[in-house]
Amino acid sequence: MPHKKSNPASYIKSPRHSRRERSEREGNRYRSGSILALHAKALKAAAHKSLHLALSLSLSRGHVFRLFFPFFSSYYFLRAERNPKLLRRPVVEMSATGAGTRPDEGENTAVAPAAGEVLYCGGTNWDMLGRKGGPNAANLVSPTRLRPLVGVDIRFVASGCTSCHCVALDVEGRCYTWGRNEKGQLGHGDTLQRSLPTIVSELSNYNITRAGAGRNHTVVITDDGKSFSFGMNKHGQLGSGSVKNEIEPTPVICLVSQATNVVCGADFTVWLTSVEGSSILTAGLPQYGQLGHGTNNEYNSKDSSVKLVYEPQPRPRAIAAFSGKTVVKVACGTNHTVAVDSSGFVYTWGFGGYGRLGHREQKDEWVPRLVEVFQRQNVLPSNAIVSAGSVNSACTAGGGQLYMWGKLKTTGDDWMYPKPVMDLSGWNIRCMDSGNMHHVVGADDSCISWGHAQYGELGYGPLGPKSSANPKKVDILESMRVTSVACGMGLSLIVIDRANVGDKLDQLEVFDGGSSAEGPEETKNGSVTTVKSASKKNANSSSGAKKRKGKDLSESEEEDDESEDDDSEDDEDINGVKRKQGGRTSGRGWGRGGKKVATAARRSGKGRSHPNSNSNSSFNDETHSSAKKSNSGHGRGRGKSEKRGRSSR
Repeated sequence: MPHKKSNPASYIKSPRHSRRERSEREGNRYRSGSILALHAKALKAAAHKSLHLALSLSLSRGHVFRLFFPFFSSYYFLRAERNPKLLRRPVVEMSATGAGTRPDEGENTAVAPAAGEVLYCGGTNWDMLGRKGGPNAANLVSPTRLRPLVGVDIRFVASGCTSCHCVALDVEGRCYTWGRNEKGQLGHGDTLQRSLPTIVSELSNYNITRAGAGRNHTVVITDDGKSFSFGMNKHGQLGSGSVKNEIEPTPVICLVSQATNVVCGADFTVWLTSVEGSSILTAGLPQYGQLGHGTNNEYNSKDSSVKLVYEPQPRPRAIAAFSGKTVVKVACGTNHTVAVDSSGFVYTWGFGGYGRLGHREQKDEWVPRLVEVFQRQNVLPSNAIVSAGSVNSACTAGGGQLYMWGKLKTTGDDWMYPKPVMDLSGWNIRCMDSGNMHHVVGADDSCISWGHAQYGELGYGPLGPKSSANPKKVDILESMRVTSVACGMGLSLIVIDRANVGDKLDQLEVFDGGSSAEGPEETKNGSVTTVKSASKKNANSSSGAKKRKGKDLSESEEEDDESEDDDSEDDEDINGVKRKQGGRTSGRGWGRGGKKVATAARRSGKGRSHPNSNSNSSFNDETHSSAKKSNSGHGRGRGKSEKRGRSSR
């Protein structure tokens, strides 16, 4: 019988072949679906990356931001409902020429802002400002006029994040100083404190255009490029070329020529000059590389033991890393520096704790290092603003957007690289400065402040909050144009343009210096009240206080006890731990001295005594052990100390 050919239909209808074909079809369909899913995922990732790029460009280009503004408007309005006191403004296009509110600083020549009336808010008990145990009844919690400067046109104000003194320059070039004067930092030839602005008579023959204030020293420059300094010179921060005289209460000439601007850190000074190839010079303490010369000048001063000290640099020296570049803007924190060159690139160096350098790490930088965020399309415009606080930094980039980095709050994570402050998006920021842990901004016709405050330096008034984690307007200054600001240790200076304010300035209180001296004796010197130095009781009450290793300040082992008291408040703000100062305990826990009294009280049936009942009570380490652990473990960089290389006394 001949072989029967297979029927194609039977082949198709065969169950075995049908299952195989079905599985092949399902496999092809599954593979096709997987490929489509992968393509969709890739397209989604590409779209997300494109959106992220567009958003980053929107922060530097206002016209791109407007394309995406509808998507974020609902978010902004929700934030505004949560914080109704902070009103939003539409995005303002900033011209590259800086016309209007901010001067064009394309070159490193410091152009002074418009003159106006200076207002002050913060502590006035200069002996105890920044130190524990001082009375706070003398605090000015609202912006207040100063009697000697009422009606005087002030064009520039200066202080520093570690400074407890102030500097003001009027339109005629006169220099006013007031505040703490234990090291002669006011330049009056003595160490008497001034509770009110007093003219520096030694500089009356010069037209002073700029000034900078450190912890215990002051530096000014004249219109012809000269520079004078006075105050503490232990680390060579006066730039006079010598450290023979540790204190210079009268102005001395700095070894700088053609100076155009000057800023001060805690114990160092930075000058900008118009000299080609030497646009930036530094002098002072090099402990953390804040001078930018690639070294900290550390050496062992003893052969038989280890005692590390840092060789001062009293002669101003140009930073070699900026050879061929022109630095046009600069700002100094406690131990770090921020600079901007003529191309708009941002450089930082010095102590890197808390991410204040913006390099995504906490390493100290001994030479200027470029901040990667501000490159390509996000370089700084010529009218940008640069600011530096004790543990943070800030600047305005394209479109006037404010960026900040470092430690911005007493709690929470640090910003290890520059991030935009969205609460101030759309505001035309005219000026800004940062103090110990607070910030003040002049934007549009408002004054905005925020941060951790203890002396009323935010200016919210007696009924307002003491501190604010988010930017908040100073209501009493609403509809006033702020032309210049300066922040110090527990104080703020605000210059108001007198135009279009009517009688609003006349309604503000005037401070005459009478309430600032509750304990010290006062003497009258003309129209200015000078307060004598506080008794040694306040200065010596903290001489036996326990020294902290994690302090974010730059005191060497030779600093006297009074200087360490200056920085105690800064350490509390940073670490958030209450510690003993002035023979008293504060915060949680009881002192050991109070414990003895409490035991005696219980035996007599009178109950527990107050922890401050014994003025010599010491810090209870056991009570605060949990607080120390929590502060050392949370937040980046808290374990890193600026006291490296210091030996205990």
